[in-house]
Amino acid sequence: MSVSTDHIISFDGTRLAVHSAGEGRPVILLHGLFSSAQMNWIKWGHDARLAAAGFRVFMPDFRVHGDSEAPQDAAAYPPQVLVRDIAALIDHLGLGEGEYDLGGFSLGARTAVHGCATGVFAPRRLVIAGMGVSGLADWKRRAGFFTRVIDEFDTITRDDPAWLSRQFLKSQGVDRTAARLLLGAFEDLDLATLANITCPALVISGDRDEDNGSARDLAALLANATYAEIPGGHLDSATKPELGEGIVRFLTA
Repeated sequence: MSVSTDHIISFDGTRLAVHSAGEGRPVILLHGLFSSAQMNWIKWGHDARLAAAGFRVFMPDFRVHGDSEAPQDAAAYPPQVLVRDIAALIDHLGLGEGEYDLGGFSLGARTAVHGCATGVFAPRRLVIAGMGVSGLADWKRRAGFFTRVIDEFDTITRDDPAWLSRQFLKSQGVDRTAARLLLGAFEDLDLATLANITCPALVISGDRDEDNGSARDLAALLANATYAEIPGGHLDSATKPELGEGIVRFLTA
């Protein structure tokens, strides 16, 4: 299957890469922190599964990630910067309310939930993967972990719980200066705003994934959500075919 790459200019002039595949109903997939569209969606065939099911899949690289720009100016990281970037993509594609589906893994799921809860995004259906309650409401704690990975990058040892995250950050070639600025742009979500999400939602998580708290509890807080488990923990559940298969089932139901 052919994957094409284009670029858009976001609200502040930052150049963002957008990978796409397939033809049909548009679905936007958002990747996780320190990852990319290639690593989360393309490498493991999730985009191909959706394309085969009749979807046009759009997979942006967040700023600081993948093939997108990584500005080092603090002004490039206002609050909710990633929500604003995806809003720019939706506007670029000319998609209105209910004219697209939206999904995200980890940071991508967090971004999707924030945008839907605040009324910026209005998808037909929403997929929330690798995300639980504390990843939304207690982000400062989670951000502190990743800030430490960046600040202590050169001294973290193999016996440190942060080692795997450090190695993943290194493997993806992420600009650490820009990544630290990006972490400071994220805010906790008021869980009461989850009541604003009324579209059908799939909350899907690895059966050993507790990195962002309880996904099952998150599903219970949403008005119209289905909960599903797939094999794996946080770092490997995105590699499992069950993730893409679960998304296809939900979006085609």
